[in-house]
Amino acid sequence: VRLVESGGGLVQAGDSLRLSCTASGGVFNPYGMWWWRQAPGKEREFVATIDWTNGGTWLGDPVNGRGAISRDSAKTTLYLSIDNLQPEDTALYFCAAANNAENYYSRRFDLWGQGTQVTVST
Repeated sequence: VRLVESGGGLVQAGDSLRLSCTASGGVFNPYGMWWWRQAPGKEREFVATIDWTNGGTWLGDPVNGRGAISRDSAKTTLYLSIDNLQPEDTALYFCAAANNAENYYSRRFDLWGQGTQVTVST
């Protein structure tokens, strides 16, 4: 199974964006998934997560109040929506998955994608 992100690009401050992360190549049934981001020269930053077993979601500080994480009904695609994008949101956004509860609550990735670049201009 592989994860492929899409939906990034160059946007202007104040715009909204929806990123996708699609699983393919086999049976996909993770315990949970995340969105993370990393800007050049900065640490990786938690953005959002979803418990795949019950659909529970949590947002990280960077997007709290203006973001949403969701999945499609087929449970093969993960989404991240962010409103009111700002230049500080510029980063490589990637999705990751954990196959079991131990890895999920320890934030250990079992699977991750290559990421999609989001660049926000003023």
